[in-house]
Amino acid sequence: MSNKAEKIVAARQSPSWLSPVPVFFVFLWSTGFIVAKFGLPYAPPLTFLLLRCAAVLVVLAPLVMLFKAPWPSGYARHVAVAGLLLQAGYLGGVWVAIKLGMPAGVTALIVGMQPILTAAAAPLIGESVRPRQWLGLAFGLAGVALVVYAKITLVGLTLEAILWCVFALLSITAGTMYQRRYCPRFDLRTGTVIQFGATVAVLLPLAIGIEHLDPALSSVQWTAQFIGALLWSVFALSIGALFLLFKLLRRSDATEVTSLMYLTPPTTALMAWLMFGESFSLLGVLGMAVAIIGVICVVKK
Repeated sequence: MSNKAEKIVAARQSPSWLSPVPVFFVFLWSTGFIVAKFGLPYAPPLTFLLLRCAAVLVVLAPLVMLFKAPWPSGYARHVAVAGLLLQAGYLGGVWVAIKLGMPAGVTALIVGMQPILTAAAAPLIGESVRPRQWLGLAFGLAGVALVVYAKITLVGLTLEAILWCVFALLSITAGTMYQRRYCPRFDLRTGTVIQFGATVAVLLPLAIGIEHLDPALSSVQWTAQFIGALLWSVFALSIGALFLLFKLLRRSDATEVTSLMYLTPPTTALMAWLMFGESFSLLGVLGMAVAIIGVICVVKK
């Protein structure tokens, strides 16, 4: 079945974009920076991600065996590659950059370029971007810039941190497009096990070689705050948000799905204001409104 035919069928079988799925996805995905703020002080970034991925396998693997979930036939390698880009590449790049002192505002701006990159490369996977969608993408990026403007600082900015952040941007863009092109549909349970299994296989030697990970996990401080951040990252982010992302990629163009990322920095800023008392100015409110308008322009049929 062609991409166009798949989208027509999905549109008939799925609710509209004005459904809880995109809202829940944006909320859960936005908590990623909050989790980093809680968890990174107590563990090196690659070690934290390794524990997160291993815990997902511990949760999902028994369920896969219990319910005899079907495994992908003939394209499991594509599922694994997409997982490496979305998990090891994107999350590893962002978290290492933050650990190296990358300011949150600059990180949000760099990663916020993902929808633009995805739209520019959309023809490679047989998708097109309409003029109104380009306008919406521009509005979304402008909204992100307004939200993070007051938080942008060059303190702690290094070339190494910038390179890790750019690596994360390229990884999530490539991972989203790769999955949309080669494996848009697979059983979420077995597919997630494959993706996180591949990620563990890559992160383990990196954590041992770079962060000197040892069997006793001596580099980890098992505080209540760290355990809470780990549990949230496993169930809410790695299982909840990722399942929703896969569901969205099944029924919509990659450009439409990635445009939701524009709502992540405003939502994160609002959470930080509520939880940590960080500043959230009128300029930030305006930026949030502009970003929402941009996303509506992209996803509205």
